[in-house]
Amino acid sequence: MSRPNFLFLFPDTHRGDWMPYASAVVGALGMDDLPIRMPHIEALMKQGVTFTKAITSSPLCAPARACLASGLRYNKPEVTGNHHNYDLSRQTFYSVLKDDGYRVGGVGKFDLHKATHWWGLDGWIDELSQLGYTDAIDNAGKIDAIISGKESPKDPYMKYLYQEGLADIHLRDMQDRGQRTDATDLPDEAYCDNWLTRNGVQMLETFPADQPWFLMVNFVGPHEPWDITHRMKADWEQVEFPAPNNSSVPEETWHGIRQNYAAMLENIDRNIGQLLDAVKRRGDLANTVIIYSSDHGDMLGDFDKFGKCKPERGSVHIPLVISGPGIQKGQYSDALVELQDLASTILDLASLTMEEAKDSISLKSVLHGEVTSSLRDVQVSGLDEGPQHPSSWRVASDGEWKLIAERDREDRLYHLRSDPWENRNVADDYPDVTVRLKAVLQGL
Repeated sequence: MSRPNFLFLFPDTHRGDWMPYASAVVGALGMDDLPIRMPHIEALMKQGVTFTKAITSSPLCAPARACLASGLRYNKPEVTGNHHNYDLSRQTFYSVLKDDGYRVGGVGKFDLHKATHWWGLDGWIDELSQLGYTDAIDNAGKIDAIISGKESPKDPYMKYLYQEGLADIHLRDMQDRGQRTDATDLPDEAYCDNWLTRNGVQMLETFPADQPWFLMVNFVGPHEPWDITHRMKADWEQVEFPAPNNSSVPEETWHGIRQNYAAMLENIDRNIGQLLDAVKRRGDLANTVIIYSSDHGDMLGDFDKFGKCKPERGSVHIPLVISGPGIQKGQYSDALVELQDLASTILDLASLTMEEAKDSISLKSVLHGEVTSSLRDVQVSGLDEGPQHPSSWRVASDGEWKLIAERDREDRLYHLRSDPWENRNVADDYPDVTVRLKAVLQGL
């Protein structure tokens, strides 16, 4: 079989426990089944391996994506926050693929040059070639698009809205949206995730039939604000959701947010179906590795918090499903995965390596059923600065215990098997576990 293709589906802010898991997995997370609708993702889970304990390298857009690109843990790519661009002198796994003859494409929100509010009106700037892309339509994320595009477009999505006479509708809708959950007046075809999916389908159609390809689709949802179309709103406004964990947020606030969040996930899933159909039309499905993951999660009201940047589960836990040629079907894995592991995994499946990706462990042995034990003893995540959590913290977890070590706060230790929601700090009761996990962090 020829070298595999890769379809990498990467939404922004999909928390890892909002997935169509088997009931036993949901129960281990301390939850009841959620009324989410993701049939295409559910089908991919049946065709591949689902990792239930994957976490982000850092729950903030630019740092997470820098870790993914470099195969390094937080801080090592020197993107500590959203105000740093990825260093063009640093290798990426995209460039390794490109140098080996892959067509490397991407659409959506890349966030590898987030600090520079210029994406090119066609979504291309020369830096993308240096990062490893042969084809790209890079657009701003939800907030960056309206900040940069108030007077004139700075990215291809806002250019599209201006051309269609829809920019004023979008700018008015997003102004001070905050936690509002009313529907946007944008038509469905102009909703950003639908627009960028069309870009992805069209890009796939241009790839040569005799060249292996990699396409990364970076959805902007389900990132806040929770803006959805009228069609999406109508499909979810009667659906009931469980309350957030350990929260005093009023139901009239969290319930609408959770409905809209689920609506965005369903819409992403619908777009994934269109992308899969495009792969089928090419005749490539049997030789394509399909990956679904996210850069980080959202608290959705847990502990009275919303957004990312937090060390708790809702923020750091991410979904991860991988299917494709030679990969086990319908399997769950509790391997302690970190987001940057996908760099080495993708390259390993393409029979390539990247020496610089020193913190990235290939998951190939798990995918092929060769290894069932954990690939690492302790997984870590961290953040030194963030717009929604201006503190410095690190997480270390061995799958049973989770330690949060945060600046100017006492250590928090949670026994995940008996307390999956991280409600009871038992650091004083198990000082030996705290010391052991803290030693891992100090050794980084």
